[in-house]
Amino acid sequence: MAVDLTQFEKEQYCYLTTRGRKTGDPHEIEIWFCVHEGALYLLSGNMDRSDWVRNLLKDPNVTVRIAGQTFPAVAKLLDLKDGQTETLVRMKMAIKYNEWEGRSPSEWARTALVVRVEV
Repeated sequence: MAVDLTQFEKEQYCYLTTRGRKTGDPHEIEIWFCVHEGALYLLSGNMDRSDWVRNLLKDPNVTVRIAGQTFPAVAKLLDLKDGQTETLVRMKMAIKYNEWEGRSPSEWARTALVVRVEV
């Protein structure tokens, strides 16, 4: 049964739990997110150097907790061929979190690594 993620759009944070790539221990982070076309999207300002990104690259099976509800999910880097989705996600994140430099999205919103999480 698919989860309707639109009910969580107004939440400020989600909690992503990955498995440590060396230890296998769970690691939870609090992170900004947006919902787009049935999936959650996260941005990593440290690109693929972030521990959570490195963990999910080794094991994409994660859990996501939003508003007290926890869901199993699969996380992956957004396919670079999907430019339209990337542009829309970056704009949604900039709007949701007021990440602007004048009239343009902030550097973070423009350049961070986009991760798609399918619940």
